[in-house]
Amino acid sequence: MKKLLFALALTSAFPAAAFAQDAQDPSVETAPDGTRAFGIEPYVGVLGGYHEFSRQSEFGSPRGGRMNGALISGVAGVNIPLGPVFVGAEGNATKGFGDIDWEYGVRGRIGGRAGESGLIYASAGYQWVNGKRAYGDEKDWIYGVGVEVGPKDIGLGGITGNSGIRLRLQAETYDFDSIRPMAGVIAHF
Repeated sequence: MKKLLFALALTSAFPAAAFAQDAQDPSVETAPDGTRAFGIEPYVGVLGGYHEFSRQSEFGSPRGGRMNGALISGVAGVNIPLGPVFVGAEGNATKGFGDIDWEYGVRGRIGGRAGESGLIYASAGYQWVNGKRAYGDEKDWIYGVGVEVGPKDIGLGGITGNSGIRLRLQAETYDFDSIRPMAGVIAHF
């Protein structure tokens, strides 16, 4: 029994020792915020904004105006840091108000790390839009740019750790027929 306990203690110490060695090893690459330069970083967030379509969009103008409405969006995704840059994928489910009922989408992201814990990125993907008030349901490509600002960049370093909470500002367009500015909070793990 003593040998079994000793073997279990010894095997459980190896991963901890290896992690401690990586944390002290200067050859292990790190990002500007001190996290590992390579790995997987999942996140979730809540955004709010507005989506306004042009009259020439595929939604047309059945009421003589243009389709638009306020939005509340939940997002979830994963970033894969590759040194000073990153790639990622993100999905969203968005409740609309006004002429928009729901929006759903998936997109890929690519960008660079900025400052201590910020990100600058471009995105492209596919978005489904469900209209209401005589507007139909459509789907098409969506493109965008954005920035995330971490706590260290705005003077709050140490409050939420290296990943933690980031503020996001982004602007997207649905097939170059609309403008969709959004802002919110993203929680990285």
